[in-house]
Amino acid sequence: MKSTLFNSKAFSIDAGLLLLRLLAGGTMLSHGWAKLQNVMAGNLQFGDPIGIGTETSLYLAIFAEFLCALLLVLGFLTRIVLVPLMITMLVALLIVHAPDPFNVKELAFIYFGMFVVLFLTGPGKFSIDNKL
Repeated sequence: MKSTLFNSKAFSIDAGLLLLRLLAGGTMLSHGWAKLQNVMAGNLQFGDPIGIGTETSLYLAIFAEFLCALLLVLGFLTRIVLVPLMITMLVALLIVHAPDPFNVKELAFIYFGMFVVLFLTGPGKFSIDNKL
């Protein structure tokens, strides 16, 4: 059987990892962007789920959800930037939404799962990491 672009297992895996990075990182960017916009508008209201201060918690969330998510989309320093993203989703899942029913914490659970998969697999061929 002649190998074509889409029946190549390696291409399919790398394309799937690219798509997962774009979806996970791209949608997480919207969360970080909203927080960044609030800060730029002077609104520093945010929770303090782990007792490190409201502003510190907010800035760490923006770091993870905006900067790390952007780097994830690009596939740059992928495994490193996934650590703050996974920690942020664990805080959301196990602390912020701990008393909530699963349907409320479901999104944090799904994000965490996508980040773990990417951490275990790496960014794939279509990434800056692969070029370095």
